[in-house]
Amino acid sequence: METIRILILEDDLETLSFILKKLHLLEEKLARSGSLKDFSIVTLSEYTQVEDYINKSEEFKFDIVLLDRDCKAGGSFHVLDVERFGADKIISISSIPDYNEEAKARGITRVVHKDFDNLDEFSNKVLSGIKEIIEQGR
Repeated sequence: METIRILILEDDLETLSFILKKLHLLEEKLARSGSLKDFSIVTLSEYTQVEDYINKSEEFKFDIVLLDRDCKAGGSFHVLDVERFGADKIISISSIPDYNEEAKARGITRVVHKDFDNLDEFSNKVLSGIKEIIEQGR
């Protein structure tokens, strides 16, 4: 069975709940189709966790990263070592257009504008990006 490792850098619990629900449904769909894929999810809500754990350890490897910008600790998730993980594996998910533009300047091409008024549609778009990355990895 293939395990797809996903790092979610997001501090809003409601947003996380929508994303996680869609990931659950995708995982079930893949299982029903005979595709042997599991998701392993790591979620962090503070930029210091990215600095202290993710960036400093070569042990952490992720196939997909969902990258918000602001976090609970008042800093920026943009401290993530984009080059190490690969910009092609990252989806920028900020609600602030300028922050998504900052991500693009770092080479990230997949951007989904977070819309707090329609998190269902937002999470559908995020899942589309995740599916694209999974398909490219085959």
